[in-house]
Amino acid sequence: MSSSKKPIELRGAVHIDQMQPQFAATCAANSDGYFPVEGESAFWLEVCPGIVVNRLLDRALKACDVTPGALITERHYGTLEVHGPDQGQVIHAGELMLEEAGVQLSDALAPQILTDEVIRKVSPYQAMLLNRTRAGMLVLGDDALYTLEVNPAVYVTLAANEAEKASRVRLVGLGAEGAVGRLRLAGSDAEIDEAVAAVRRALGGIQGRDHGEGR
Repeated sequence: MSSSKKPIELRGAVHIDQMQPQFAATCAANSDGYFPVEGESAFWLEVCPGIVVNRLLDRALKACDVTPGALITERHYGTLEVHGPDQGQVIHAGELMLEEAGVQLSDALAPQILTDEVIRKVSPYQAMLLNRTRAGMLVLGDDALYTLEVNPAVYVTLAANEAEKASRVRLVGLGAEGAVGRLRLAGSDAEIDEAVAAVRRALGGIQGRDHGEGR
């Protein structure tokens, strides 16, 4: 039986220059790979079909001094992450994975924001419900709560890290794989407003093709 490589769709790619403390800790707490730490650089990639992430990661690990933090194959898409203290090595790993996939950064989809909402003075009862499924810090009663859903999911990683750079906000939920990426942030009104502005700047700065447009 002959085998042939099918075209790979690049859904999204993100370079994170310096992981912030909560972001790195949240990724580590929910990782099946090798844990990232604060200050390291990271490269995230989301592709379709999903299972090709195995080949792409293999190319990066054999050529670069980076550590894998995520290798996820779900229903439709595949997500992977590599990180390390040497930003040059991380960037090169990303370049090699894109080359192996036969794509360029310009082939990625633009962020499609599905939900972008702030809730002021969250009820303590709702805060307790949110805390049952949190991926990071706690939500407290009377906090302001920000929720984001973005497609492709991988872009939520940049949103979360940039929010933490800009504000003393608390990162309480982060999901970076699947059909959409989800982010929850909690804090004071002022902290949330600063974080939301940073999220919108970060996502607004990503160029890409329209959804439904072929590579």
